[in-house]
Amino acid sequence: MAEPAGITLQTRLARGSFTLDVDLRLPARGTTVLFGPSGSGKSSLLRIAAGLEPAARGCVRIGGETWQDADSFLPPHRRALGVVFQHAALLPHLSVLDNLRYGWKRAGAATATLDAWIERLALSALLPRRPETLSGGERQRVALARALACEPRWLLLDEPLSALDAARRAEVLPFLETVRREAGLPILYVTHAIEEAVRLADHLVLLEDGRASACGPALEVLNRADLPLALREDAGVVLDATADARDAHGLVRLATAAGALYAHGATLAAGTALRVRIQARDVSLALSRHGDSSLLNLVPARLVALDPLPGGQVQARLEASGTPLLARISHRSVERLALQPGMMLWAQVKAVALLV
Repeated sequence: MAEPAGITLQTRLARGSFTLDVDLRLPARGTTVLFGPSGSGKSSLLRIAAGLEPAARGCVRIGGETWQDADSFLPPHRRALGVVFQHAALLPHLSVLDNLRYGWKRAGAATATLDAWIERLALSALLPRRPETLSGGERQRVALARALACEPRWLLLDEPLSALDAARRAEVLPFLETVRREAGLPILYVTHAIEEAVRLADHLVLLEDGRASACGPALEVLNRADLPLALREDAGVVLDATADARDAHGLVRLATAAGALYAHGATLAAGTALRVRIQARDVSLALSRHGDSSLLNLVPARLVALDPLPGGQVQARLEASGTPLLARISHRSVERLALQPGMMLWAQVKAVALLV
């Protein structure tokens, strides 16, 4: 079966001293995350995709259908889009059900679609309520269902969790994973939160100062040591993992390409696929395997390179069974252990440090 045509997002927008200039080819399936600091152009690029920046020049094409080029411009209401912004923007005088029905009726979508997203996003108990009685997380779930019930060809999410506190973000993230898994349409997701990029991205675009500095499969981009991500204080690597077993004390054993790892986390059924993020600052190195240590995760690894960092630190690039790992250690430790590229070492990771 032939792959569906992808998405072209090639555009230029000048605004004062800032210029957004990108030329992207995005996949027709899965979630593409636009990641970067505030002011890098993420939301402007999403607004261009939505047709909300008519001054932008370039081309927006999805599945062989042109929404914008040098000769044409399809206005927002004629683009088959679902859009969710930072704030849900629900109609305050309508119940949750009537908010959902408002856009759904206008789109002429199937009743089954509306019912399916009410169920998937656990909204049945909220249907008679008014928006002012909902939490921020509940409002965003309603906004998601409203966008999806219209059967869009492309779903655009502009930092949908940024206005929520940590507890509400944790509440909504699993529902976003449900959307990613079950929506069956391309998603463009804007965020500056690395945790959201790690959990949701199939494809990742890094934006800096209006330019795309990297673009590709999410884990490839997240694990590249030559990008600014590797220099952040929370630098790390992301691994695909499968939940294997759980012990009597709540530790879950994860199967990864780097080897078995133990982590604290939510109850996971055996066979559950997930991603694990291991931060460089949570990895220590040893020349030999210690049997008298409290550390449970001991991974044999080859030292690939030592990259100096400010403040007397060094970032060690490692390879464990062909899988990249990072460790952030002191320059004094490098000298004391006489570390050299090519050496075989043991990477030590606390179970509590794994971000599942």
